[in-house]
Amino acid sequence: MTKRERTYAVTGMTCGHCALSVHEEVAELAGVEHVDVELGAGRLEVTGGHFSDDEVRDAVHRAGYALLSASANGDGDGGAD
Repeated sequence: MTKRERTYAVTGMTCGHCALSVHEEVAELAGVEHVDVELGAGRLEVTGGHFSDDEVRDAVHRAGYALLSASANGDGDGGAD
């Protein structure tokens, strides 16, 4: 299985609890192997097998925040799912 690496811009996170909430929701997704949330940059990096931008967007929304954009990092995908 090919690993995907995606970077997302997230808005609304203001504290460590916010970042932890996003991390926990996204980490629960099937196919996600690693999640890194950078609070100061408002950035979310997700690595794993198969997961979609829509699934990540929904998980971030469940945590109470909004996904602004997504970019591919070497997965050959080139865009949002």
